[in-house]
Formats: sequence, C-alpha cells, structure tokens
Amino acid sequence: MKYRSLGRTGWKVSEISFGAWAIGGSWGDVSDQDSLAALHAALDGGVNFFDTADVYGDGRSERLMAKLKKERKEKFYIATKAGRRLPAQTPEGYTRKNLTAWIERSLKNLNTDTIDLLQLHCPPTEVYYMPEVFCILDDLVQTGKLRHYGVSVEKIEEALKAIEFPNVQSVQVIFNIFRQRPADLFFTEAQKKKVGILARVPLASGLLSGKITRARKFAKDDHRAFNRHGEAFDRGETFSGVDFETGLRAVEELKSLVPVVATPPSPKGQKGDATRASQPRHATMAQLALRWILEFPAVTCAIPGAKRPVQVAENIAASTLKPLSPAAMKRIKTIYDLRIKPLVHHYW
Repeated sequence: MKYRSLGRTGWKVSEISFGAWAIGGSWGDVSDQDSLAALHAALDGGVNFFDTADVYGDGRSERLMAKLKKERKEKFYIATKAGRRLPAQTPEGYTRKNLTAWIERSLKNLNTDTIDLLQLHCPPTEVYYMPEVFCILDDLVQTGKLRHYGVSVEKIEEALKAIEFPNVQSVQVIFNIFRQRPADLFFTEAQKKKVGILARVPLASGLLSGKITRARKFAKDDHRAFNRHGEAFDRGETFSGVDFETGLRAVEELKSLVPVVATPPSPKGQKGDATRASQPRHATMAQLALRWILEFPAVTCAIPGAKRPVQVAENIAASTLKPLSPAAMKRIKTIYDLRIKPLVHHYW
C-alpha cells in the first residue's frame, strides 16, 4: 500500500481506503459478520482511512467502525458525515443545535470523544455561502469534538466555494472514469490550497467493476434499484448519473485496456518452483478504474466500498499496479468524451 498526504492534517492515508456506505445499508443485504471481516481485511492490507456517515444504516456503519477500533490496536482514521438526518434538505437546518446533536450522536456511535474528520454531507448549495455554518465547525474543533472538518459535495461549484473557508481540510467528490470534471479547475485550486481530495463512488456503483450485466437484478433496498433517476437522493450518486445501458456499453470498450500483470511465482517447495518465470495475467476492470484515479496527484485517496474480504483484496491490489500508459489514458479520455461527457459533465 502507498500513502498520500491528506490536506494540511499531517496525516498520511492509504491511497486505496475504505468507503463504508455498503456495510451500513442501501446496497442490498449484508451481515455484520461479513462487514467486520471486510474491515479487518482492509486493515490487514494496509488501509488506514475509513469513510462512513451517520445515516449509513442509521448509525450501523459507525457502530461497526467502533467495534473494529475495539478489536484492533493499529492506528487508523475514521471520517464521518453529518447533515442528512434532516427530514428535508434546507439551508435553515444547518444550525448550531442540529450540528451539535448530529455530532454528539456520531461520537456515541463511534465510541469516541473526538471525531477525526467530520464532513458536511452534501448539503444544499446555499450552505456553502453561509460562513456561520463553518464558524460552528471551527468552534467544535476548538472544544475538542472534531480534529478536522471537510465537506462532501455534489457539484464542482460547491467544492470551489468550500475551499474558500480556510479550515476546510478535505473535499469528498465523485471522481471516476465516468465523472472526470473534477480534474479540471477544481483539482488545480485544491492543490494550491493544500486541500485533500477523497474520490468517492470510484467504481460508479459497481458499473466500472465490469461484473454487472444487463441481466443483473438489484434488491429492493439497493439504491441501484430505487434511485436511478434520483427518486431518493441525487441521481449522480447512483451509477455516477450515467444511464445504465450507456454505462455498460462504455465498460465493454474499456475492458480492452485492462493491464496485464505478472503472477508471483509459487513459493519454493510447492508445485511450480519459485524459480519458474511469472506467468502473465490480467488485472481486473475494477483495478483499472481505481488505478486511473491514482494517476491524478491531487487525489489523496479513492474510497471504494466492499462487503466481503475478497472485494477488499481486489481493491487494495490496484495500489500495486504500474502507472497506466499515456496511450491508455488517452483512450479512456476518448471513451469518456464520446460516450459519457454529454450526459454528466455539465450537470455536476
């Protein structure tokens, strides 16, 4: 695992980290036993940064993080989010009373006295034009409830406005092969101000894993079934806002770019002596998608989700891949420009 600096926090975090939405809810059924196994596998693989939220399973994801912290001795960072507990998203809901209550609830769920990184959870655009909200967060840092704070955004406008506030340490934004706009102006401005960037939805809700087919049926409680058109929350959170059929066709084109990697030789004494030359094999489509994100130095980490250890292992392995070739990067950009950009680039 490789590590990158997170803004001005002084932290070095794993470039492939762990997004804990799926182990909370809205991604179909998952057991706490499997979720904890995935979390332990992440730590075993060098992950030291976990992103969750108070509304993921109504606190379930946060409580699983607390259990992990109790069971392991390693130092790792937990980022959570606040704001989506409002019955309806309105700027007026971001009061001192509400923010304090949400944070106290997360502190209890996480079984801690201080939250490592608290992020506003995709609030209305108007909130980014309310300095008093960020003053409240500053006060909560001063009282020791928060170590640092950042934001999770839907739109580039929101990201650019957020980093005008001097104590915003990180911006979480959808960034993947199907959502490339952040790499334009925003990345440049974030680097100037030394703001960390967390790339969320890195696999476009699984589309970029290459494992989803047209025949795939999603559970009723999976947002990929109930939020394709934004019925429950911003449609950009599901498949990155890309039409399902269009996304599948683009993935078929991308598959030809999956790199070939060497298979480690067998340990000495086992079948296939260690001196045997490594046999080539292909990486996975998910690893290509994650490696593409890591090509951008402005990105601190990608935060793919995982519900089982095998998914964690696949994600982590993206950190070991060689950089993609200029030709592969150019081809990915071409596919995006032709197939995806007209659908999403201007919207978010």
